[in-house]
Amino acid sequence: MKNIIVTGASRGIGFELIQLFAKEGNNVLALSRNITPIENLGIQNIKTISVDLTSEEDIHKVQDFIQNSWKHVDILINNAGSLVNKPFLEISQEDFLKVYQVNVFGVAKMTQLVLPFMNKGSHVVNISSMGGIQGSMKFPGLAAYSSAKGAVITLTELLAEEYKESGISFNVLALGAVQTEMLEEAFPGYQAPVNAIEMATYIKNFAENSGKFYNGKVLQVSASTP
Repeated sequence: MKNIIVTGASRGIGFELIQLFAKEGNNVLALSRNITPIENLGIQNIKTISVDLTSEEDIHKVQDFIQNSWKHVDILINNAGSLVNKPFLEISQEDFLKVYQVNVFGVAKMTQLVLPFMNKGSHVVNISSMGGIQGSMKFPGLAAYSSAKGAVITLTELLAEEYKESGISFNVLALGAVQTEMLEEAFPGYQAPVNAIEMATYIKNFAENSGKFYNGKVLQVSASTP
């Protein structure tokens, strides 16, 4: 039984992830701004906190929960994301800031908060995108999103180096297109080759089993080329 935190847990990949982990008897802390879908599951070993990753006060609710209830964390999956699809000249400073606050600053803050509760063998898995991979195919309209996901990749590599003596692993998964609500909102009508439950199953297995084999690595999880 592990203590596992998943951000962005109210829909898509995160929503499927928390159920997969819970079914195996793990303790799951599911974080999202909208916690109603999570509460409606009625799964006893899933605890939920309403968290806006751009709010310092909200994030500290997580710290209080860990201190009072768990004492340690085995797996942190930074899955929450924000996507803006606009031509570059139409992306406002506020758009850029919102995307970076969730996709980069939120990941950094959540990891800072959880790290003191992690021990040797713990695993931090950051969810990035193929759009953040240098040399990968790029798409118009995703300047804010893809550049933020590139920052997450570099941040993960830096954390792995800084904490390499701790026995805590940091890895990042660069996902290709997955059929989720966020994808549908950004690209209406587009049909991805992988659905949320399929990707969640892969991420779950990676988070549980790959920390001992990988550290500071970015794995491209996509069937498309390049």
